[in-house]
Amino acid sequence: MKESYDIVIIGSGMGGLVAANIMAREGKSVCVLEKNNQYGGNLQTFVREKTIFDTGVHYLGGLSEGQNLHRYFKYLDILDGLHLKKLDEDGFDRITFDDDDTEYPHAQGFGNFAKRLIKEFPQEATAIHKYCDKLREVCQKFPLYNLEAGKPYHQDSDLFALGAKVYIDSLTDNERLSAVLAGSNLLYAGEPDKTPFYVHALSVNSFIESSYRCADGGSQITKLLIRRLKENGGDAFKHQEVNHIAVQDKKAVSVTTKKGKTFKGKLFISNIDPKTTLRLTEGAPFRKSFTQRIEEMKSTISAFSVHIVLKPKSFPYLNHNYYHSKDLDAVWNGHDYTQENWPLNYMVSMGVRKKQGEWGEQLTAIAYMRFEEVVPWANTFNTVADKNDRGETYAEFKKKKTEVFLNELEKKFPNIRQCIQSVHTSTPLSYRDYIGCHRGSMYGYVKDVENPLKSFISPRTKIDNLYFTGQSLNMHGILGVTISGVVTCSEILGTQYLLDKIVAGSGRVGM
Repeated sequence: MKESYDIVIIGSGMGGLVAANIMAREGKSVCVLEKNNQYGGNLQTFVREKTIFDTGVHYLGGLSEGQNLHRYFKYLDILDGLHLKKLDEDGFDRITFDDDDTEYPHAQGFGNFAKRLIKEFPQEATAIHKYCDKLREVCQKFPLYNLEAGKPYHQDSDLFALGAKVYIDSLTDNERLSAVLAGSNLLYAGEPDKTPFYVHALSVNSFIESSYRCADGGSQITKLLIRRLKENGGDAFKHQEVNHIAVQDKKAVSVTTKKGKTFKGKLFISNIDPKTTLRLTEGAPFRKSFTQRIEEMKSTISAFSVHIVLKPKSFPYLNHNYYHSKDLDAVWNGHDYTQENWPLNYMVSMGVRKKQGEWGEQLTAIAYMRFEEVVPWANTFNTVADKNDRGETYAEFKKKKTEVFLNELEKKFPNIRQCIQSVHTSTPLSYRDYIGCHRGSMYGYVKDVENPLKSFISPRTKIDNLYFTGQSLNMHGILGVTISGVVTCSEILGTQYLLDKIVAGSGRVGM
């Protein structure tokens, strides 16, 4: 631990680790502070009965040679150490419904994507091709998505005003096709009257380009980023939850952790929720209007997940994901469930091993859950680093929800209960406590097509040397938060300077 750092980063989610690596490669002294027992935010993994589960990142897109995430990872020098399994090229995602036995494929490669869907909807070739063209057209308008300089909202003001559901529905009168195109809604928690099409496009485009799972969990990405950070002279500390940011003369000067340690710095980057960041800077000179705008931002819905350890050789490994909805309307209205019809939709994904055989070891199923359902236990806190018991009523709540969820899964996988060795669950409180997101939010703040600037957060704050990064800035997901780390560092280093370095794919400092 140094007496003072050039850069102090609060939180070790992907955005923070990308920013840390960029600044360390630039010769800056960097320190990352993490509250948990593991680095990585949504990249954290956990083990139950010697079986590895991912917390949040179940698959990655854009990782084939020359694609955007591949290029960012190449610059960060973490590609060689990654163990990846490419998902089924003819259907990495399968969209399914209660009333229909067909598994509608989302295939890799735009030509293949269109071909596979046209096979299911032979009268809809024009609509499907138009959809594919629009995805690529919109993604081209986000420069950093394509490793180019510039800001999208300077180019096309209509970009943020196009609604996802409105546009997809405009393509065809075939309601089932519309539901299939929007079927992986859980990737971005889309709302029918709010979600812009650009959020849909940026969420699904890179997966269509290529889709991979991390063998033995996404935490390998974190470990590689921490290793590269330390090779470039950076420090990282676990079990150091920041509880105060000291501000003097409109500048942050230090942070203090719950353990009483003080870390001084020249620049500070917050990779935690902006609402939490503002509370840590109590008394700082933020305008009331700014603070109020951040506080009023609506967080995306949270989730309930069941993590199933499978009995040996009982359930085949599936090299694809399922997005299942009870009916066509549930694709967009899954968050409007009642206690009687929950879950209206869910996602199923399986973990993969480096030497994956015929049989699966685990399965995770995720459904929407509103934070209000866990409010009775909202004052409890429980992580590996800070263990607490939420009580018998909470355990009973989870047990009941698990039974309901398993009943739904049984409709799709009739023998699932016979394959279960053990079941483990995550609720909105789990995501809140481990990830630090407001009310357990899956994907930061809601993007509203009716008021696009309301959910825009600049990486710069009114404190000259305090910056934001992470999923609340622009987009969520591994690619989104990687770009957020680049956006934040661009404000410090200069956009063109940094992009030139990334595009050149320069090696580690000193090479």
